[in-house]
Amino acid sequence: MTATDGGTAARRGGRTRSTGWLAALPLLAFVALAFGIPAVALLLGAFTVRDPQSGLSSFSAANVAESLRGNYLATLLSSVRLSALVAVLGAVLGTFLAQAVVTSRFRALREAVLTASGVLANFGGVPLAFVWIATLGNSGVVTKTFGLGESGWSLYTFWGLVMVYMYFSAPLMVLVMTPALDGLRPQWREAAQNSGATAWQFWRHVGIPVLAPALLGGVVLLFGGAFAAYATAQAMVGSTVPLVTLQIADALTGDVLIGHENIALALSLDMIVIAILVMAVYLPLQRRSSRWLR
Repeated sequence: MTATDGGTAARRGGRTRSTGWLAALPLLAFVALAFGIPAVALLLGAFTVRDPQSGLSSFSAANVAESLRGNYLATLLSSVRLSALVAVLGAVLGTFLAQAVVTSRFRALREAVLTASGVLANFGGVPLAFVWIATLGNSGVVTKTFGLGESGWSLYTFWGLVMVYMYFSAPLMVLVMTPALDGLRPQWREAAQNSGATAWQFWRHVGIPVLAPALLGGVVLLFGGAFAAYATAQAMVGSTVPLVTLQIADALTGDVLIGHENIALALSLDMIVIAILVMAVYLPLQRRSSRWLR
């Protein structure tokens, strides 16, 4: 029995130990430090209640229960509604724009749109709010020029915030969908046409199933971006539009009853649960749709 045979037998008889995972230790340490510790602290704080009279803390679900009642529940549902609208509208608009870019014969147009989308997708926060306020606010240039205020126009509403969020959501969807649309092979369309299929039949049975993973991923990405956005809404609408991120900020700055200081952590836990539920819906659909790409 040679050394080679012995090594082969050893590998057959037991698992070969690999040290490749050691290279991932820095990443694992970073994830544990940046995400693990805050997540544990948030979870413990969400289930910790302090008695305002004795000052003693106890483990209870009172904070979580309160975060799902009354005004807190209304703000949570408002954020979900806003994020869902932004995700769907941004996905539709971004997909059609990406399709127009992909099918365009002008390379300069494609490069210009993709470059602008890359810039606009990362343009948010207070600067974005300032741009819209200066343009379409109560004293904005466009509002004053066309007299929109007299017709009842107001930017500081739920639908105004949806429009502002679309400013960075649609370009982000363009960046997501352009590579996916580039992956649609012309031979598939030609084969469908030769088989007598209409354009709608091609998109229904071939195009949309192939693009489904990118579409679903884009919708989830847009939902998450709108759901977690804070600075733009704070600078533009304040407390006019109820949002859970603004409610958390109010709770963290002390706008909460004594003994309910951890309500902000409970609201944050609610946001995490909603994000997990969205991903739980997305992942099975993504696995099923990805069969078309094999």
